Amino acid sequence: MYIEDKHTGGQTAAQTAQMKGGMMKITYVAADGGPTEVDARNGDSVMQAALTHDVDGIVGECGGSMMCATCHCYVDEAWIDRVGHRSEDESELLECAASEVRPNSRLSCQIKMSAELDGLIVHLPEAQI
Repeated sequence: MYIEDKHTGGQTAAQTAQMKGGMMKITYVAADGGPTEVDARNGDSVMQAALTHDVDGIVGECGGSMMCATCHCYVDEAWIDRVGHRSEDESELLECAASEVRPNSRLSCQIKMSAELDGLIVHLPEAQI
C-alpha cells in the first residue's frame, strides 16, 4: 500500500518547488532563537533572500562578492550534507568573522538556493560587525 507524504504530496523536492512557482522557503533563526521564514527563488543566494526580506542578522556589506564575512551563518546540522561544506576561500574569509566560527559556518552569499534546499534552516550569529 502506498502512503502519500502529507508534507509534499508524494512529490520530489524539485516537483514541489516547481508547483509553488519556483519559490522555496528559508528559515533564519536569530541568535535569540526567533525564526523568520522567507520565500526565495531558485538561484538566489541565502544572503540575497535575507536582504530582500529585511532579515535582521545578515548585513552583506560586499553585496555577495565574497569580500567580507558579514553574511556569516550557521547551517542547521540537518541540512549540512545537502548544502555542502565551505570552500577554502570561505574558510579564510571566515577568519575575519565577528562571531565564533563553527564547523557548520558558511557565508550565506555562497549558498545558492535550489529545489533540494527548499525548507533550509540557517542560524544567525550574535554579531556580523
